[in-house]
Amino acid sequence: MTGATRLNIALGLALAAALGVATTLGETAFSAAQYAQALSDPASGPGEVLWLVRAPRAVCALLVGAALGLAGAVMQGLLRNPLAEPGVLGVLGVSATSALAAATAIVLGLAAIPGAVESAALFGAAVGGGLLIVLAARVRAPEALILFGVALSSFAGALTALIFNLSPSPIASAEVMNWLLGSVENRSWNDVAWVAPALLIAAFLAREASPGLRMLTLGEEAARASGLSMGRMRVLALAASALAAGSAVAVAGVIGFVGLAAPHLVRAAVRGDPGRLLAPSALAGGLMLVVADLMARMLPTDQELKLGVFTALVGAPLFALIAWRAAREWRL
Repeated sequence: MTGATRLNIALGLALAAALGVATTLGETAFSAAQYAQALSDPASGPGEVLWLVRAPRAVCALLVGAALGLAGAVMQGLLRNPLAEPGVLGVLGVSATSALAAATAIVLGLAAIPGAVESAALFGAAVGGGLLIVLAARVRAPEALILFGVALSSFAGALTALIFNLSPSPIASAEVMNWLLGSVENRSWNDVAWVAPALLIAAFLAREASPGLRMLTLGEEAARASGLSMGRMRVLALAASALAAGSAVAVAGVIGFVGLAAPHLVRAAVRGDPGRLLAPSALAGGLMLVVADLMARMLPTDQELKLGVFTALVGAPLFALIAWRAAREWRL
């Protein structure tokens, strides 16, 4: 059994345990009799709380975290940049265009239509991803792709702020702000059904791109000399990251730093291999977000802390630590 396999098994077991804890624990404490009733009769009051409120929320956090972790690992491998992730570089603008489309749908009053905001967010992610794929077909330098992505992210963020500023309804403005802060609160099995298929497709595309990502570690020229189609690999990688990030934003709003932290937490165990980094990054991302959501809703505050705020509070120091360690390696 390889080290990567053992890591995946350990992360899977930890994720299963965290999922069980997140499902059983909540603001309202249950007695042993109530837990037994919830298990024996899902239609009872305790059963509905466990299976219709806590369980879909925990599973949604798992899938969103896995999508962000996968997107971060793919982009770090494609760009050969350890700081690439859905929040810091916006998956090169895809998260920002997805958020822009969702915010527009909310301001237009489409939030009352089931699936409208999610569809808008996925459409925005498709537009952003399509622009990047077109650029990647013409430009090979990862630096140019990063700069274009930062510009796209900044422009989409500015448009989102403009929409928020010009919103005629304070209620719609509050909904946009609430959504942009990121949360899996009150998510249902319908939300799980939105993100799960997209994550599976993204995982398949990322797996197809993994041989090319592995060859890129040897340099651009060596990767082209390997006989692999680098153009096809870029399209697959960008499509995978765009779909994963877009589905995460569609369901949970903007949640940062998970895509940055998850690959770094497991990178040493796979010796930096971008191909073997994908699965553990997704598992680590899911574990991180399940635990973060559980902590956010268990904190003794009058108002529940938004998940995006919580991950930023934890992720920003981690970001600084990564930069500090990188600076030490450069000096050596």
